[in-house]
Amino acid sequence: SLLYPDEFEKMKAKAPDNFRVDYAVSREQTNALGEKMYIQTRMAEYKEELWELLKKDNTYVYMCGLKGMEKGIDEIMVTLAEKDGIDWFEYKKQLKKGEQWNVEVY
Repeated sequence: SLLYPDEFEKMKAKAPDNFRVDYAVSREQTNALGEKMYIQTRMAEYKEELWELLKKDNTYVYMCGLKGMEKGIDEIMVTLAEKDGIDWFEYKKQLKKGEQWNVEVY
């Protein structure tokens, strides 16, 4: 089941050929090392591609999960942003303001 059905359909309609959905279900999936699969683990698999996409104004990210996931994601993005001389936390604020970075945690 989708947690964001309206957003999903909206983004899919805007760019059906440039749309990606990934899942990280820690109770059901494992990473390459056999460890639990978390969203930050999944994102790390294609982090450079994701960072390049996040530098474009037509990339939208929707994530949902436990509150602790944000720290792991920030750790990945800080390193990538620094390579381009960008402060990730400031950049993330701008992405949120433009509704490009959407995270729901509980």
